[in-house]
Amino acid sequence: MSLIVGRKSVLEALLAEKKLQKVYLQFGQRGKVIDEIKTLAKKQGVLVQEVPNEKFRKLTSVENAQGIAALESSDSMIEPQKLLAYSKAHSQLLIALDMVQDTQNVGAIIRTVACAGADGVVVTKHNSAPINDTVSKISAGGLQAIKVSQVVNLAQFIETAKKEGFFVIGSELNPKAKPYTKADYIGPILLVVGNEEAGIRQLTSKNCDELVYIPMPGKLQSLNVSVATGILLYEALKQRHKQ
Repeated sequence: MSLIVGRKSVLEALLAEKKLQKVYLQFGQRGKVIDEIKTLAKKQGVLVQEVPNEKFRKLTSVENAQGIAALESSDSMIEPQKLLAYSKAHSQLLIALDMVQDTQNVGAIIRTVACAGADGVVVTKHNSAPINDTVSKISAGGLQAIKVSQVVNLAQFIETAKKEGFFVIGSELNPKAKPYTKADYIGPILLVVGNEEAGIRQLTSKNCDELVYIPMPGKLQSLNVSVATGILLYEALKQRHKQ
């Protein structure tokens, strides 16, 4: 189970009808958003429990939790196969994170994915950042707006995605890679981005249909993974909007 913290994040979770076990409300919290959260929680049969300040601080590990948190059910993640089916019926755009380990980066990526209208994010189970309250807070409601799936074997998931008709594009500084603007992002696309230090793994790279890189004419040759993901996503959006 994970904890969703912050007024916007909890509200987005309820609007998306995420499976919540309970909403914790710090004593004294008032306002329009709080009233809306209470109304939605009641409609969905989610218990809202007011708790003292000290107990609330023990429940949450994030500063500025805005006096509210929600406990999300452990089965809230979608199965990989169901995510592929869902995406094929919607925007046909997914992001896979190959062992991205920083929770702030994962949260920022999820926020960008939600803003760009992509369907969801696939994370690896091992050696990756946990989908926790920090990720939820940084995503600013994004975690509640998209689908998230966890896989043990990313290479195997990529092969399954390809069989389901997805074209897999990996982001990597590789001699075989082409500039990201030269790739075709039309149709079902799975974008793969890698670890903050090592990038995508060799087996992951090998299983991609195509590799792309983001030209960096400056003195540094390394973009933050969340920034790189945003660049790729909005190139996909640009191409799709031209159709």
